[in-house]
Amino acid sequence: MLQADPATDLDVVIVGAGFAGLYMLHRLRGMGFRATVLEAGSGVGGTWYWNRYPGARCDIESIQYSYQFDDALQQEWEWSERYATQPEILAYAEHVADRFDLRRDIRFDTRVSKATYDEAGHRWTLETEAGDRVTATFCVMATGCLSSSNTPDFPGRDSFRGATYHTGNWPHEGVDFTGKRVAVIGTGSSAIQSIPLIAEQAAHLTVFQRTPNYTIPAHNAPLDPERVRAVKADYPALRAWGKRMVNGIAFHPNVHPAKEASPEELKREYEKRWAEGGLTFMGAFNDLMLDEAANATAAEFVRGKIREIVKDPETAEKLCPTNVIGCKRLCVDTGYYATYNRPNVTLVDISGSPIEAITPNGVKVGGIEYAVDAIVYATGFDAMTGALLKVDIRGKGGLRLRDKWKEGPRSYLGLAIAGFPNLFTVTGPGSPSVLTNMLPTIEQHVEWITDCFGWLREHGQDRIEASAAAEDAWVGHNAEVAGTTLRSTCSSWYVGANVPGKPRVFMPYIGGFPAYVARCDEVAANGYEGFAVGA
Repeated sequence: MLQADPATDLDVVIVGAGFAGLYMLHRLRGMGFRATVLEAGSGVGGTWYWNRYPGARCDIESIQYSYQFDDALQQEWEWSERYATQPEILAYAEHVADRFDLRRDIRFDTRVSKATYDEAGHRWTLETEAGDRVTATFCVMATGCLSSSNTPDFPGRDSFRGATYHTGNWPHEGVDFTGKRVAVIGTGSSAIQSIPLIAEQAAHLTVFQRTPNYTIPAHNAPLDPERVRAVKADYPALRAWGKRMVNGIAFHPNVHPAKEASPEELKREYEKRWAEGGLTFMGAFNDLMLDEAANATAAEFVRGKIREIVKDPETAEKLCPTNVIGCKRLCVDTGYYATYNRPNVTLVDISGSPIEAITPNGVKVGGIEYAVDAIVYATGFDAMTGALLKVDIRGKGGLRLRDKWKEGPRSYLGLAIAGFPNLFTVTGPGSPSVLTNMLPTIEQHVEWITDCFGWLREHGQDRIEASAAAEDAWVGHNAEVAGTTLRSTCSSWYVGANVPGKPRVFMPYIGGFPAYVARCDEVAANGYEGFAVGA
């Protein structure tokens, strides 16, 4: 049980034991701060603890989707595949927790319901659903960007007599769909990863698609031992390379524009990127997110691939996206489009005729009831803000975060929020986060926040708050930069479009990882410019 005994009050309380919370705890310990992590799950791993759906794996290559703060850790851990599976990533998180003896300061099965700032004492009090309390000078929300699952409130949803699942909160014991008629609602990343495997098991799979997504083959395979040896021989070089890239991923982008390329050059480059696979397809030319005509060449190339792979022309056209490629997060798949060639797979287009109801026996669309034994909601997350707003966070004067963010999230650097002293968010809205390789982004945030705590201690201070002016300026800059690319031109979870009633604001910072890091470093070098500091 957590106690509110002043003798056991903390310097820092951390919410979440994913990769951000683990590194935050490790770094704070090394600096001599008293810290505890509160975690809703029964184990570490964050999103990789909950997302156990079939086919779940990272879309960043495993040798880059890992910590870099400890070289011995980099050298000793062995990834088995180019793109690591959820079980392997979870095993990695568990290895880190054990290697650095982190579990003793993590309170599992502890869901935080409320966090309140005490202006007189300059401290945060956190309350759990079990009614326990803990207090600390600083509160760090390491709750993740994609950790609050979103399930649409379809009419009759609770009437279904079969089994229901959400990809973001999958049963830990797994699910056997053998002989079952299964419905998958959604065609985002989790659906694209899970549909091929569910189709292999199910007697029949019916996919309900509102908006088709672009997806690039992963060409996943066991890691080449020679490549692993080469990387480990000079890991710092790979890491430094990644930090110079806009998306934080070390790869070779083409520096030439598509609009100056001949049809032959376009086809050659796109074929090369398709053969390489993965997210770096968008690095085929340097103007794909800046020029609609250039973007259209990449979009049409992918549509051509869909038409080549999917044998039924009508199904192929349903699977062809019409929006800008890259305005939604590009997906990475293994056999997704080919799955629609299976005789036991049906695609139902609900873009013009939405789901009318979930019935006791299945899903009703256009007056037709599709009878199924199980429904999988692959409907994504209340991204960036959902996990934060699930907690009743109250700052100065009792200001509730959900009220402050009623018109959309506002923060300074995605790190701090005016009106909420001593509260920090790791990869919060207004930071590059989901537009980058998350592990280096998390490390940068953790190091900036902990360095800030060290600076405050050195200067005899215990209170820090983002100014309203600095927050306004950053929010304005974030919106301005977002408007310079095609990324914000469609309805995506980047703008909250997948959650009914959520304000449409482009939430992540699109200016690139290097520019963002430079600004954070500048703020710190100038004595935490834009923050009010006190004792």
